[in-house]
Amino acid sequence: MGINTIAIKQESKMPRCQLGTLYFISAPSGAGKSSLITAVLKEEREWNTQVSVSHTTRQPRSSEINGLHYHFVTVDKFNKLIQQDVFFEWAEVFGHYYGTSRVTIEKALEQGIDVILDIDWQGARQVRKFMPQAKGIFILPPNKKELEKRLNKRGQDSPDIIKERMLQARYEMSHYDEYDYLIVNHCFKQATKEFSAIMQAVRNEQEHQAYRHEYIIKDLLGK
Repeated sequence: MGINTIAIKQESKMPRCQLGTLYFISAPSGAGKSSLITAVLKEEREWNTQVSVSHTTRQPRSSEINGLHYHFVTVDKFNKLIQQDVFFEWAEVFGHYYGTSRVTIEKALEQGIDVILDIDWQGARQVRKFMPQAKGIFILPPNKKELEKRLNKRGQDSPDIIKERMLQARYEMSHYDEYDYLIVNHCFKQATKEFSAIMQAVRNEQEHQAYRHEYIIKDLLGK
């Protein structure tokens, strides 16, 4: 397929107990990743959550809006952003470039916002190197037959492209064990609940709670 991924070598300067958490989400095309992310974002919770809007050089689909789904840029513009160290990871996938803004994500995390990053497994490896505290979620379809059915139902690709995506899916799914959490999207409602439960569980980790409730703990333990 020919995929190249490059990450900035410097380590993240984010504090270990930052209030926001970066989630990198991966799945083969047709597994329902985008729909799950959209559903989770619509839920009400005590903290803010947002999707990191990546830059890409591919053309937008009819349903996509610039600045909402992606920042659509030219190849020349993308190369300039690389030179300016805007991305902490970028990749070439199927002849198109995709990149994640380092500064935008760190600013959101510093404000206590959870950030969801929709990314492939190679980009996820680079995110993990740059920000080890990030949480990875891999989404699987229930079976190959259902995956192919979903790809056909989208009506976005030709039969040849769908065949290629099915072949690629098996390779992509073989990297599921590089992630912290695994969701099988058989029942959409249940998969959404599991996604939300993961985010709530992370918020309840001792490190995050101790940081959030520092003054309460000092009061309770004080003489």
